[in-house]
Amino acid sequence: MSGRSTEQSGRIAVVGGRELVLGYRLLGVDDAFTVGPEDAQKTLMDLFNSNKYGLIIVGNEVRRKLSQSARSRLESSIVPLVVFMPSPNSKEVEEESLSLLARRVLGVDLKVNA
Repeated sequence: MSGRSTEQSGRIAVVGGRELVLGYRLLGVDDAFTVGPEDAQKTLMDLFNSNKYGLIIVGNEVRRKLSQSARSRLESSIVPLVVFMPSPNSKEVEEESLSLLARRVLGVDLKVNA
């Protein structure tokens, strides 16, 4: 759990491919950054360490480019909360399940009874 606090915890940043970033820009998110494989980790970690954001939305294509240590640090963070999203045209199903997200953020297990 991160003990960091942000001055503007309501701010949102988006980092990812062109389609993901464009979608969030159309929704009014100003801090949306299109990145390539060579600058994905640096851009994301700069935003993460800036203490300006409460939520950072990251495309799965960026997640695959992260080192294991960076991925672990981002996945264990609560402030800012880092959420990985599939790209809009992606057919992959790598997104974090709701139960894993609840366990990470809230510290509770969601049980689904069938």
